[in-house]
Amino acid sequence: NAIVGALVALSVVALVLSLVRVEDVTLPPTVKYGMVFDAGSSHTSLFVYEWDSDKENDTGVVSQTLSCDVQGQGISSYANNPPEAGDSLRECLEKALQVVPAEKQRDAPAYLGATAGMRLLREKNSSAAEQVLAEVAKTMQEYPVAFKGARILTGEEEGAYGWITINYLLDSFTKYSPKAHAWLRPEAANIFGALDLGGASTQITFMPEGSAMSQNEASEFTLYGYSYNIYTHSYLCYGQNEMLKRLAKELIAESSPSTRVHHPCYPKGYNETVSLSSFRASPCTDGSDPRLPLGDSSVTLEGRGNASGCLAALRKLFNFSACGQSQDCTFDGVYQPPLRGQFIAFSAFYYNFKFLNLTEGQPLPVVREAIEGLCTRSWEDLSSSYPKENPKRLPKYCANANYILTLLLDAYKFNETSWNNIIFQMKAGSADVGWTLGYMLNLTNMVPAEAPTRVKGHSPSLWAAAVAFIILTLVLGLAALLL
Repeated sequence: NAIVGALVALSVVALVLSLVRVEDVTLPPTVKYGMVFDAGSSHTSLFVYEWDSDKENDTGVVSQTLSCDVQGQGISSYANNPPEAGDSLRECLEKALQVVPAEKQRDAPAYLGATAGMRLLREKNSSAAEQVLAEVAKTMQEYPVAFKGARILTGEEEGAYGWITINYLLDSFTKYSPKAHAWLRPEAANIFGALDLGGASTQITFMPEGSAMSQNEASEFTLYGYSYNIYTHSYLCYGQNEMLKRLAKELIAESSPSTRVHHPCYPKGYNETVSLSSFRASPCTDGSDPRLPLGDSSVTLEGRGNASGCLAALRKLFNFSACGQSQDCTFDGVYQPPLRGQFIAFSAFYYNFKFLNLTEGQPLPVVREAIEGLCTRSWEDLSSSYPKENPKRLPKYCANANYILTLLLDAYKFNETSWNNIIFQMKAGSADVGWTLGYMLNLTNMVPAEAPTRVKGHSPSLWAAAVAFIILTLVLGLAALLL
């Protein structure tokens, strides 16, 4: 009788549970991962990002999980040995797999974006550029990730994605409201402009007033449910490394056929020997210039530490006369609408001014004075004052800083007043400022938002009561049987 009673009780519980209202239980969103290689002209870095699968207005809320600097130079330097370009990525790929859970790795999209260094290599030797990209793709495909491609970004893409990164990190697009428990768009969104200076190119990107801009320079993005029209332009051969090569070539050409040439931007007491064949290695320095001596002879550049002479020499690298009297023009005849808003200057803009302790928003006269003071210091003074600084980079700071002034003031048309709108910054929160995060954010728009996973289930309290009732019935039945 007791056993029969227990079975009857279980049947009653099962019947009750089947008739009780079934509730929808929403599981938390899953975390997704992605990785992007930034293959620049002078070095390569890997960034790993993560975001929840339930996106905010179709754009993922992305955070940086890992940054890894690849050993060696940029992948364009492996033009004569492409397999080494692929091998150089392995160490960072291994580190990435340590932070991405094993069960998520095969679904993690992996991209490699190459910038100005590879754009120059493609101009010089397109087959070598294709071989380098093929080798890095081959290496990435050996790892358990969802490889999505290795390609060369346009300069405008590089500028636009850097702009997205900055405004995302500074909460211009969306900001989390603890009160509303939601991501909201700021009522008076402060949209920042982006100033990027690399080794081979430089980019300027911002939202102009109204829609008065050349369509050739316009880009449109939809992020967090809002559309943005921006102006962006990239200047190839105006990155700081290519600028230094172009400057050296001009100084040598003007002094030809002398084998010892005065360099106004290098510190007094510093000498550097360059081979004329090095100018033929880049499309930025026309090696066929008739003013250069023939052959592969060497020339010694002798530092003179002349700040005003340095500025004058740098201005010759720009064709300002091509703009005529136009106010909406930078140099080389390139259109640019009037500047608007605040700008974040990162990459080499930041690193050069950091060396001079000029990243805290000093007024322009203070900046000029600091740069002039740097340029007048001798090589002996500099090398003894900065023993830990890279000896190849140290003598270039005077040229780089004066070049930044020329680019920002004479080319982009910042002035004494708008100079205060430039903020020199390399990080925001825990993330690096650059184009890779913007690239990943834009790509999340292309992936359909994952709907929250819903399962059918009973409430925990109902299950607890049912289990307790079953146990009690069995205990009572067993006791009755024994008695």
